[in-house]
Amino acid sequence: MINLETISAKVRACQRITPDEALFLFSSGDLLAVGELAALANERRNGKNVYFNVNRHINPTNVCVNRCAFCAFSRTAGEDGAYTMALDEICRRAREADDEGATEVHIVGGLHPDLAFEFYEEALRAIRHTAPSLHVKAFTAVEIEYFSRISGLTIEQVLQRLMAAGLGSMPGGGAEILVEEVRRKICPEKISGERWLEIIRTAHLAGLKTNATMLYGHVENTADRVAHMEMLRTLQDETGGFQAFIPLAFQPENSALKLDITGTSGVDDLKTLAIARIFLDNFDHIKAYWIMLGEKIAQVSLAFGVNDLDGTVVEEKIGHDAGAQTPQALTKEGIIRLIRKADKIPVERDTLYHPIRSF
Repeated sequence: MINLETISAKVRACQRITPDEALFLFSSGDLLAVGELAALANERRNGKNVYFNVNRHINPTNVCVNRCAFCAFSRTAGEDGAYTMALDEICRRAREADDEGATEVHIVGGLHPDLAFEFYEEALRAIRHTAPSLHVKAFTAVEIEYFSRISGLTIEQVLQRLMAAGLGSMPGGGAEILVEEVRRKICPEKISGERWLEIIRTAHLAGLKTNATMLYGHVENTADRVAHMEMLRTLQDETGGFQAFIPLAFQPENSALKLDITGTSGVDDLKTLAIARIFLDNFDHIKAYWIMLGEKIAQVSLAFGVNDLDGTVVEEKIGHDAGAQTPQALTKEGIIRLIRKADKIPVERDTLYHPIRSF
C-alpha cells in the first residue's frame, strides 16, 4: 500500500521511489510533509549550499517556422515585433556580459527560415573571439535538430562543429512535456519527445553537459509530469549528462492557450519542485527559475528541495513575452540576499557547477 509513511521510509533509506509513489505525492494534501522529504533529499546531496551564476540571456531571433500554441515569443518573418540580431549585436551583448562579470551567455532562439547553419557557427566563433572567458550554453535539442535538417549534417556532425566553434554546454529547453499526447496538443510542429531524448543522449555521449526542463501547468496532468520525469531519470541512469532539472511554470497571459488555462499556483509550484527533488534521485541539482516563479516562491522553494536559483539572467524575453511579471534581471547582490534570508549559503558557480565563491 502506498502512503506517506512508506514513501518517507524509502526516502530516508536513500531508496528510489516509483512513478506510482510520485503520483501519490502529487495527490497528497500534505504539502509540508512532501517538502520536508524533499529538503532531506536535497540537504543530503547539497548541504545548505544554494547555487547561482552571473549570466546573460541572448535570444538572437524570435522568427520561427514553428508556432507552438503555448509560445508567445515566436513570430513569423515580417510580422510586427519580429527581429533578428546581426552578429555584431550578439557580440556587443556578449561583451557587455563579460564586462559585467558574467561567466556565461545563454543562447536560444527561434528556428529562422532564412539563416544558414553557418550563421550559428560564426556567432559562436565571434563570441569566443570577443569574450573568450565566457562559457557559451546554447541551443536546445529542437534547434540542434533544425540545424541538422537545414545543413544536411547528422546530429553528431552538427554537435561536433558547434563544439569546435565554441559551444560549451546545452540548455534543457524544448522538452515541454515529453508525453506525445500532450505534445500533439501544445507543439505538434516540434520534434517528438523521443527525438528530444535521442538528441540529448547524443549530446551527452559527445561530452556535452545539458539541463532538462519541464513546462507544466497547461494541458498536462500530474501523470504526464511523472512520465516526463521518469524518461529523464532513465536517460540520466544511462548517460549521467544532465546537470539540473528545471520545472518551468507555464505563463498563460499571451499564449494561444490563455483562454483555457489559468497557469500554476504557488502550492503547485512548490509541490512540483519538491517531488522532482525526491523522484530525480540521480540529478544533482533542482533549479527554481525565478523568472517564471517569481522571487518569493523561488525563495520559499529553497525549503522544498531546491538548490539553484539560476542567475542574474539580464534581458529575459521568452518568459516575459508570455506574461511573466518578474524583473528581467536580478543583481548578484539581490540573489545573494534572497538566499541568505532563506537561511542558506549562497554559492556563485560557473556553468558546470564549479564553485567560484561562497558568501
